[in-house]
Amino acid sequence: MLLLRNALIVDGSGSLPYPGSVLLREGRIEAIGALEAPLGADIIDLDGAALSPGFIDMHSHSDLKVLENRREKSDQGITSEVVGNCGFSPYPCGHHKALLAEQQEGILNGGESWPNARAYLDAVKQSSRLVHVESLIGHGALRTAVCGKQANTTELIKLDELTATLDEALTEGAIGFSTGLMYAPGSQAPFAELEALCRVVARHGKLYTSHMRSYAWELLESIDEQIELARRTGCRLQISHLQTVGRDNWHKQKLALEKIEQAQAEGIDIGFDCYPYLAGSTVMTQLLPQTALADGLAGMLALIATSRADLEAFLDEETAQGWDDIFVSSLHTVANRPLIGKHIAAIAEARGTAPAATILDLLVEEGGRVNIVAFNQSEPNLHELLTHPLASIITDGFYVSERPHPRLAGAFPTFLGEFVRDRKWLSLQEAIRKITTAPAGRLGLTDRGNLTPGSIADLTIFSPERIGSGATFESPTLPPHGIHLVIKGQLLLPKSSSLLDGRGILRSGQALEHAIVSHPSTPDTIGELHYER
Repeated sequence: MLLLRNALIVDGSGSLPYPGSVLLREGRIEAIGALEAPLGADIIDLDGAALSPGFIDMHSHSDLKVLENRREKSDQGITSEVVGNCGFSPYPCGHHKALLAEQQEGILNGGESWPNARAYLDAVKQSSRLVHVESLIGHGALRTAVCGKQANTTELIKLDELTATLDEALTEGAIGFSTGLMYAPGSQAPFAELEALCRVVARHGKLYTSHMRSYAWELLESIDEQIELARRTGCRLQISHLQTVGRDNWHKQKLALEKIEQAQAEGIDIGFDCYPYLAGSTVMTQLLPQTALADGLAGMLALIATSRADLEAFLDEETAQGWDDIFVSSLHTVANRPLIGKHIAAIAEARGTAPAATILDLLVEEGGRVNIVAFNQSEPNLHELLTHPLASIITDGFYVSERPHPRLAGAFPTFLGEFVRDRKWLSLQEAIRKITTAPAGRLGLTDRGNLTPGSIADLTIFSPERIGSGATFESPTLPPHGIHLVIKGQLLLPKSSSLLDGRGILRSGQALEHAIVSHPSTPDTIGELHYER
């Protein structure tokens, strides 16, 4: 048994924080309140630190990295994350492993794949220790596995096989289904295909999440499409990383939210998520018409050679951001490494080329393998999203070889530090609701994301006065601060190394002899928690 006493309990319900203690037994919560230590219990005195359910990141792209037990998420206080977003998942691969690897390497930072949901989830169960992982099956992967190179078509093909494979994945444990309708091959899917697939999701009572067709010029039309899918099929709809991209479109966000609110009022089960930054991140090929990727990267490079003028015109007309809003975050060759962190406008000026031509040149030079960070939205719009009652907060983090978006290492501490404590956009209790019980409810998780007896002991202990992120766009991998301890069932991840003995085990913790304790990447600067037996 472990008693966490003298805590400020923020239970995720949205209720005011209150002082109390939490008793844990065998990886679950046994009791909460004004508790005395049972005989033989281990005790950690939290000295007034906040204790909340472990944070839930319901939108990430760590599909492969969770198998490596990377610390970026657990260091933020995240104990559960959902992978398989935006149509990208490392399963199913069918007979098209190489094609799937090429399509997904830029987002998943690797090409490993599995034949089905069961095989991937078994690998997660065996290897992932730091976070609990739930997985969506990605529409892009599904289309590729079933249709191969035929996936880049707007025709309705192999629908029975698509729906059967989706049904199998949901039966095997996938928590839902995601589309990435701005990425090939999902971008080519006709509405009728999406409707048939969403009917399968609805039948399973699971979640449908969508990276919509547009967040810029056709934002409102894209929201209409998703709401109509939910209305016709009865599926539970989650709009991924809602935002309005580009200055000329910022005024559309109010209309977008009105559409979502009206759909909810009609009885449609709808929500959305967002990350606490003005900038997003993706692959540079997303700036192109996705038909350019119909024959993969090789086909795209050939098209650049034969249709450069048309592609330049498309980039000039359709890119919603300014050229000084987009910078290079990762690329493939050593020769271009000095360009990392530089904006397209600056690269174009230095090269003496037009920005659209510069993008095509970079794609050719890098074999299509370029990642970007793009400043998309306004601060008033971000405020409206983060504080909206239907919003959950996410990282949308993914790994790149050079300079990832700082959300990968710091989204939740940034949210709780900058926007909750410093700017006072939300109360602490509402903010914790948005990263615990709100996503748990959307995902249908009943034994995580809350502080109730019997629930799994996924907990985050932090200082509301100190929590924050060290990660910036210039130094995006710096760890957060203000988080004392993360508990995932019987796995304890203390931020203060003085809590560990020479073997890396919690001092005097005989009752926790089966717990595995990992050293943090850097020691905490807040002080030490007092552990006694």
